[in-house]
Amino acid sequence: MSNGTTPTRASRANLRKLKDLLHKSENRICADCGAPEPKWASSNIGVFICLKCSGVHRSLGTHISKVLSVTLDDWSDEEIESMVEVGGNSYANSIYEAFLPSGLSKPSPDSSNEERSKFIRSKYELQEFLKPSLRIVSSKSSFSSFRSCDSVRDVDFDALNTEGMVEFMGILKAKVIKGTNMAVRDMLSSDPYVVLTLGKQKVQTTVVQSNLNPVWNEELKLSVPESYGTLKLEVYDHDMLSSDDLMGEAEIDLQPMIESAMAFGDPDLLSDMQIGKWLKSADNALIDDSTVHVIDGKIKQEISLKLQNVESGEMFLEMEWIPLMQ
Repeated sequence: MSNGTTPTRASRANLRKLKDLLHKSENRICADCGAPEPKWASSNIGVFICLKCSGVHRSLGTHISKVLSVTLDDWSDEEIESMVEVGGNSYANSIYEAFLPSGLSKPSPDSSNEERSKFIRSKYELQEFLKPSLRIVSSKSSFSSFRSCDSVRDVDFDALNTEGMVEFMGILKAKVIKGTNMAVRDMLSSDPYVVLTLGKQKVQTTVVQSNLNPVWNEELKLSVPESYGTLKLEVYDHDMLSSDDLMGEAEIDLQPMIESAMAFGDPDLLSDMQIGKWLKSADNALIDDSTVHVIDGKIKQEISLKLQNVESGEMFLEMEWIPLMQ
């Protein structure tokens, strides 16, 4: 598992570079469907994309496309430098669509999700429109990764976390804040990390070494399909020489947050207020009732959980719901 640190927020100079890049004429339309004024980007591919296309990009997994909001997310210097290195939509499309068949039409802003998904997967995942000698082996940076090879992307596609061609209704930002009184899984301590699973999507935090009261303050993002289920939280102890040990688990009911958000509408039009609540009961892992609030135009929910199937441990999170209308 990764032991890397969370990237720091981008410098003001690089944020200006990102804004200037977005304002170039070729970046004022979505790289994949042509929708105007895209507000999302794939930082490793180097393209600006619209909201609908961003949902498909997320379903590809971060192995292929790392999606960030230009206005809602904190960018790192490395992510911005990767975008600047590519140069924007025209330069990226000159590579990814170099061999686009003459009879094939790109999706339009009004295309169905199925049409959009088929094109985007063909373009980036299968790389059907690339010159064969330019197949990408590593997706860290779209242009620096081009090298000569005979096969398509050299990754295990079975390992990719995809949701398939489904409609997404929103994005869940889950900030994993901290854990307390965690279980001992090594000699005297543990090396915990957190895994969040929603459907086929799986994201995780970094590892905190030798700490039974770890602090992460890491934000993880998941796309939420229309037929969403519970969000599963698992804590593991990272081991170098053996399989990682489970340090407890819990399930998070997303329904109170999402249904409250849908009932109250655009949060930008609401003053700060409570709009819903997930009640503590014998059937869930809540330590206390968890309320859903509108705070500064954002829908947020603080959650404290007692880990299940383990001798001890509590987890503290803050979730934010972003409906696919922003």
